[in-house]
Amino acid sequence: MLPLPFRFCALAALTLAGNPAFAANPDRHVVLITIDGFPAYLWRDESIPLPNLRRLAAEGASAKAMTISNPAITWPNHTTLVTGVTPRKHGVLFNGLVVRGGPGKPNTIEPWVDRDRLVFAPTVYDAAFKAGLTTAEVDWVAITRPKTITWSFAEIADPEAVLPREMVAAGAATAAEVRAASANKPNIVWRDELWTRAACFVFEKHRPNLLLFHPLNTDATHHRYGPGSPASISALALADRLVGELVRTIDASGRRANTTIIVTTDHGFKKVDKYIHANVALKQAGLLRSAGPTITACDAFVGPQGGIAFVYVTDPARRSELLPKLTALFTQMEGIAEVIPAATGAPALGMPTPAENQGMGDLILYPKAGYAFSGAVTGDAVVGPTTNYGGTHGYSAKDPELDGMFVASGAGVKRGVRIERIRNLDVAPTIARLLDVPLPNVDGRVLDEILEAAR
Repeated sequence: MLPLPFRFCALAALTLAGNPAFAANPDRHVVLITIDGFPAYLWRDESIPLPNLRRLAAEGASAKAMTISNPAITWPNHTTLVTGVTPRKHGVLFNGLVVRGGPGKPNTIEPWVDRDRLVFAPTVYDAAFKAGLTTAEVDWVAITRPKTITWSFAEIADPEAVLPREMVAAGAATAAEVRAASANKPNIVWRDELWTRAACFVFEKHRPNLLLFHPLNTDATHHRYGPGSPASISALALADRLVGELVRTIDASGRRANTTIIVTTDHGFKKVDKYIHANVALKQAGLLRSAGPTITACDAFVGPQGGIAFVYVTDPARRSELLPKLTALFTQMEGIAEVIPAATGAPALGMPTPAENQGMGDLILYPKAGYAFSGAVTGDAVVGPTTNYGGTHGYSAKDPELDGMFVASGAGVKRGVRIERIRNLDVAPTIARLLDVPLPNVDGRVLDEILEAAR
């Protein structure tokens, strides 16, 4: 007989497989759109022209704010949106896979590794695919070479993938456009437009049960010009137009009555005007060496992500020696609000300890408002002004300016529901409910208050 824990797991699996509540619905569609870097406070600003989004909200449900996950970065939060678990469980901490350099060397970040090397939790698209439904993604992240996506138009486009080849054959894109997208060359507004064409094309031609779509220009604009700037408002208005194009495609398909459209984001944004060059401070303390902009050797280094940074001791044998010195160094530094030991403090933030995930730093740094972390190692200034950089994210998920927006509309969603707050942890289990597929062991919950009664 199997040991008790294994008997329990086997029984649970049989229960899920045989439970009619989890009979996947091939007649339903869910479209999840994430407008990158869309703070809740800008969503609540009625002066920003967002007619398509506001129409979806009026016809469905919306939240005043959505709590995001730490670290407040694009890839970790996109992964939370589709897993329903925290980064401590799904493992994504950067916009890519952290590869340790070893003693005396900094880490590197590899963004385009296979999904299975990066994401350690089941996703709702895995669940849908395994239940016999079709799935599609356009510029989603942490999703390179997935085995459970039926049609893909990746951020770095693959000209040989089925969807790009179909678009070229149908005249929806040119071979030159796909090649340009594969080289990541054109500007982000151009790529958003191409990705919108891809999202419209795949829904019109294939009508996937689950479509993940991620326009990106808003994030780039908020970083450079700052959230709430004229450029920011223009970028949000453009994103609204792209959403409208996809909604009109869904309408024209005749499947609108069977489709739920969810529009949300990965994180909010804060304005910044000062950089903290934490690696310069390490160089001045004799803990890091560089040649020009390149770190050549280091006993410790800082991996910055805007409003958060991780401090790494490169040689584990020196951790107990160096951590007190590093803590003292950063505690007294201008612009730093918190220095948190990751071994004890990370789990409370929803992040793993260094023992649980090689990508986790030994210390977590949060800056004060108006400051952001830079990875620069040149020069002598530890703090200086930002240049062509007006905003960032990464700050604590408890910061209200990091709250995101959320709208759900269409099949299965009540009309006119307004709620104060959801969590991005709740999105994946709600999608799973809409598609009638199992997604067990999540940290989030189904948003029953916005859903119509079960059929």
